[in-house]
Amino acid sequence: MKSAFHIAVLDDEIDITQLLAGYLQSHGFRVTQLHDGPSLMALMDSDPADLVLLDLGLPGEDGFSIARRMRENWRCGLVIVTGRGDAVDKVVGLEVGADDYVTKPFDLRELVARVKAVLRRLAPDDAPVAVPASSRPAGLASADRLRFAGWQLDLAARSLTNPQGQNVALTGGEFDLLCAFARHPGRVLSRDFLLEQTRGREASPFDRTIDVQVGRLRKKIEADPDEPQIVKSVRGAGYILVPPVTQG
Repeated sequence: MKSAFHIAVLDDEIDITQLLAGYLQSHGFRVTQLHDGPSLMALMDSDPADLVLLDLGLPGEDGFSIARRMRENWRCGLVIVTGRGDAVDKVVGLEVGADDYVTKPFDLRELVARVKAVLRRLAPDDAPVAVPASSRPAGLASADRLRFAGWQLDLAARSLTNPQGQNVALTGGEFDLLCAFARHPGRVLSRDFLLEQTRGREASPFDRTIDVQVGRLRKKIEADPDEPQIVKSVRGAGYILVPPVTQG
């Protein structure tokens, strides 16, 4: 991993930010400790972070609201780190655009592994600092492109272009999910399979993650997300990418 990534740690507990900052710095990251929403917004305007570790229980503005504002205004990794382990909170966190959701107490080694995984998934255009080629998945040549229903998915650049030729921003999780569909067109993919493809060893039994991400993806690629024609649901089985996929 590149050693100059800038991580913003936002938590109202100073002991937590100091603990995380020290551990992340020992792994080569540059870290800024923050304790409220306004300080994060000021930081993103002056010295943008490549990834934000965001607590939900903050003074003043709710963490979910901060996450929404982050997604509306900046492209960076976003990992929610919170004591809220309720399934509803996890769903909401993913719906507002978080790339991952970690509950306290957590293992510091696992948290760093998740941070690195999110940074690897970020497209170069989505991060203030580009992920070096050596950090991208092996076997993806720069010319590797998949096309479906007028859309173009560039695997090497980790970018998506709509039928009008415009780039469509995706989170790391959304891009990995779309890659899984595009590599298996016309095949019903189970939630467990999609979890493995998008989260790998980080996958958990919390399969609503996939449902949330599919919903977010549909809002970006479907003409009518309520009547999807590209990614359809198969009751009791999973999801399927309907259009044929071509290479090049």
